Amino acid sequence: MESETKTAPSPSLAEDYLQLLRRKNFFSLSLLVLLVGAAGMSLHTGSISLPWREILTALLDWDIGGRTAHVIQQIRLPRVTAAILAGASLGIAGAVMQNVLKNPLASPFTIGVSQGAAFGAAFAIIFLGAGQTHSSASSAVTINLPNLVVLCAFTGALLAVIFILVLASLKGVSTEAVILAGVALSAFFGAATMLLQYFADDVQVAASVFWTFGDLGKAGWTENTLIGVVLILAFTFFLLGRWQHNALLWGDEVAASLGIKVRHLRITAMLFSALTVAVTTAFLGIIGFVGLMAPHLARMFVGNDYRYLLISSALTGALLLLVSDIVSRILMPPIILPVGIITSFAGAPLFLYLLTCKRKN
Repeated sequence: MESETKTAPSPSLAEDYLQLLRRKNFFSLSLLVLLVGAAGMSLHTGSISLPWREILTALLDWDIGGRTAHVIQQIRLPRVTAAILAGASLGIAGAVMQNVLKNPLASPFTIGVSQGAAFGAAFAIIFLGAGQTHSSASSAVTINLPNLVVLCAFTGALLAVIFILVLASLKGVSTEAVILAGVALSAFFGAATMLLQYFADDVQVAASVFWTFGDLGKAGWTENTLIGVVLILAFTFFLLGRWQHNALLWGDEVAASLGIKVRHLRITAMLFSALTVAVTTAFLGIIGFVGLMAPHLARMFVGNDYRYLLISSALTGALLLLVSDIVSRILMPPIILPVGIITSFAGAPLFLYLLTCKRKN
């Protein structure tokens, strides 16, 4: 007897591809919804309890005045905006660095940009007298010349960027060598910072260490505007070159055979990503692990397709930093911990967990 069993037709390749794209779009949309929810929670969280209706009124009417409007418009909303912009900047910078340097450990820390900024800040505080103590018990150290510190921090970060770009532009220098040079550069800037601190007094050392704490409270609307402009320029550049980054995943030879100028792409991508990190670090201090973690978390859901990975990394980085900032405010009230401490505490075990999962898979 002839079997009448029939097998169900398998979905076509086109249907599988469309389903994959829908899943990636759904992940990005979910991140956006979570980010909006976290932003609302961040506006509601603080030492002063504010009703939701007053928060919404302060957001919609900027001429209303009063205590709630001042807290929302001048304190919490700039903080939320800084978290979103800085997290997105670090997320896309990490994703691009991991692509052009072909190393999953590439991040702003790896190439020495953060350490260069810390050295610049220490130079301004110790040699140029930009830091001082404060008699208030709630704020032991303040920076009396913040613009000078930001300028020197940006210069220090820019020196690291120039060094990496010059090295990456040399023929015969591999991407692995660039990463190792970045590690050496980080050690150099760290040693130079310690040398400055060794000859400084207690006040200057305290001020320089205080600056290195990544803190979103340093940002106002002016800082957010500058960070946002640089982020938009860099994000636009990366999105226009998303197919080039996808081709680079197959190797330099394959990318070159497709007409891509690999060396030019690598240098320009490093320039935009490093400048994005330099501006963020100069204004907010060192915020660790977001640039490393965000691309890896996003990659678990959208893969290596840079059409989606760039957007997902930006949203993941923004969400990570915003949630970390909420934790930093509710962990030890009324003390607000620097968000850089929270990201480092959370990032290290999370990164080890991801490494373990990848090894098992």
